[in-house]
Amino acid sequence: MFENKVKLSMRILVAVTFLTMIIVNALANILPINGQGTGQVSDAYPNLFAPAGLTFAIWGLIYLLLALYTLYQFGLFQKDKITTKVHLLEKIGFYFSISSIANAAWIFSWHYHLIPLSMLLIVVILVCLILVNQAINNFQLSVKEQIFIRLPFSVYFGWITVATIANATTLLVSMGWNGFGISESTWAIMIIITGMLIGVITTIRNRDIAYGLVLVWAYAGILIKHKAVYGFAGQYPGIITTVIVCIVLLLITEAYIIFYDRRKKIY
Repeated sequence: MFENKVKLSMRILVAVTFLTMIIVNALANILPINGQGTGQVSDAYPNLFAPAGLTFAIWGLIYLLLALYTLYQFGLFQKDKITTKVHLLEKIGFYFSISSIANAAWIFSWHYHLIPLSMLLIVVILVCLILVNQAINNFQLSVKEQIFIRLPFSVYFGWITVATIANATTLLVSMGWNGFGISESTWAIMIIITGMLIGVITTIRNRDIAYGLVLVWAYAGILIKHKAVYGFAGQYPGIITTVIVCIVLLLITEAYIIFYDRRKKIY
């Protein structure tokens, strides 16, 4: 029986690091850490890639899904509290724990304006999630496993992909980078297109609809920020057009995967 269950030490490590991440992120805005909220730090480094504030509500969904995974790896939602995916869950547990610690550390680096350190930490999170998703893709999952294992990390991976690009943009702003004489709006357009290409390639490669939808959500947030009166109020029509085109391409990618997979099942 023991061989069919993830090691207790690993399950506890996942739970402890996950709770640490949740607590630190909550305290970041409740206290707040260093006297300012996470969003206030973002506002201190204005750039054209940042999405509207409401977009960050996705963190609530991410934490909920990760909480479900944490409970799942303890045996909840599983028959007889055992799993045939022991090796997968242990590999996920290792990388997820590292990412949770890095996430909590990122909060402190961000709130204390240690932007280069925050960049390093978010890259650590991104790499961990890449490894997690690669591991998941090597296994055939049931519908239940798709919900409790794949979905949480697909959504998390999607958001961290965008967050890494945003963090890199913030780093350049904090360094006073002049963009080699190229206008800020032109750089923003190139970054937005690059993010879309990364999203399309990753979505197709992983056959991951949830990942792609997260990028659609993030880009919708950028569009809202650029069109809203409280944002850039339509000052950059080139960026607005680019974002709309990118959203359409991401949605076409989603439709392609749905159609392709359905056709594959038929034949």
